[in-house]
Amino acid sequence: MTDTVVVTGGLGRSGRWTVDRLAGEYEVICVDLEHPGFEVDSASDVDFRAVDLTDRGEVLELIGEIDPGGVVHWGAIPAPERHSGGRVFENNTQGVYNVLVAAGRVGAKVVQASSESAYGFPFSREPYLPEELPITEAHPLRPEDPYGTSKVIAEEVAGMVTRQYGIPIASIRPSWIQYPGEYACRENEDLAEGAGNFWSYVDVRDVAGIVETALDAEFEDHEAFNAMAAENYLDRPTAEAIEDCFDGLPSECSIEGEESAFSTAKAESVLDWIPEHDWRTASEEPVASPVLYEG
Repeated sequence: MTDTVVVTGGLGRSGRWTVDRLAGEYEVICVDLEHPGFEVDSASDVDFRAVDLTDRGEVLELIGEIDPGGVVHWGAIPAPERHSGGRVFENNTQGVYNVLVAAGRVGAKVVQASSESAYGFPFSREPYLPEELPITEAHPLRPEDPYGTSKVIAEEVAGMVTRQYGIPIASIRPSWIQYPGEYACRENEDLAEGAGNFWSYVDVRDVAGIVETALDAEFEDHEAFNAMAAENYLDRPTAEAIEDCFDGLPSECSIEGEESAFSTAKAESVLDWIPEHDWRTASEEPVASPVLYEG
């Protein structure tokens, strides 16, 4: 891989952490819908470009001119609840097609944001049990909402691009992303409110870490990877909480104690990644957010 990496959605909340993490190792081009301004000074030697990811011409021109060795596609509407469903679906699917095809044409390795929502649990009309615990990447994807469906499409596009262009693509499926000193998950007092993702979460620093390791790791074709903290955020056994909410457990259940309902064994095996942060230390940890520019 060359030393240049394009990060879409790099000015978004989690995108900033990824840009900051990669800036020490790569020449990073941070792409977002708006440019911070030519008069600003980059605080981490990051270059900025303003691009509408749904505009295929803009995306193909940008990626073609930069010719990066890697592309981190993190630019998307991150939830189904703040925009109309059609807007979420169209924005996310058009953007991922444009970015991944552009990356394929220049032979760039890709790491993209998928989501645990691709499984279908978080926004289902009625909560339901998984077929296995812990949930692995092989679990069926059955979303009922436009956001989760857009992530399934994103992974299908990744498969198409790897077959057509031969580039490796990692789809990262993070759980509810938390920020040091600001763990919103710990404010959930109603057990049922967190049942949609079985009380899983992941620290944003671990998300940035798995992106970096996926860029560096050797693998072929398209691979999906769960990215969750090692434990739930409840401070009680996971299976016990699931049984309380769902009146039962899947027939295949091998989780113990507070272990996460999602397995990250594949990420550990293929990417050599394990989560390093947990809510007990990070929920009140005084860590400043990355500063990408000053002005």
